[in-house]
Amino acid sequence: MASSSGTTTSSGSSSLLQNSGSEEDLQLLMDQRKRKRMLSNRESARRSRLRKQKQLDDLMAQVAHLRKENSQIVTSLNMTTQHYLNIDSENSVLRAQEAELSHRLESLMGIVRYLNVTNVNGGFDHTGHGGHGDQDFFPDQFGSDAFMINPLMCFT
Repeated sequence: MASSSGTTTSSGSSSLLQNSGSEEDLQLLMDQRKRKRMLSNRESARRSRLRKQKQLDDLMAQVAHLRKENSQIVTSLNMTTQHYLNIDSENSVLRAQEAELSHRLESLMGIVRYLNVTNVNGGFDHTGHGGHGDQDFFPDQFGSDAFMINPLMCFT
């Protein structure tokens, strides 16, 4: 029985050695997979950093482009505003000139109407006086005999 028990012991050791060898192989295989996974993760992280860097570079280029475009728009807006202010100033001058010329035209038309009436009436207005009595032909701002004193005073 001893021999059979020795045989059992020796076959148990051999079985233990086989298990131990396959455990080492399994451990080696797991270590290999772990290293492979670590390398793969490192490569993936490197690619991710490169993508992020490229995205950041693209965004910085876009920021530079938009700032340049914004600067051009501001410059154009300033030029347009200045042009508008110049045109507005010219329009104000033209409006003032138009008002002055309209006033002069009204004065001249009053003189022409006065002269036409005095010529039609033979030098006498409808009151029978020699053209000095009709105040309707004179603009109020000049006074009653403004045109008789100096007919061109509204043009000076």
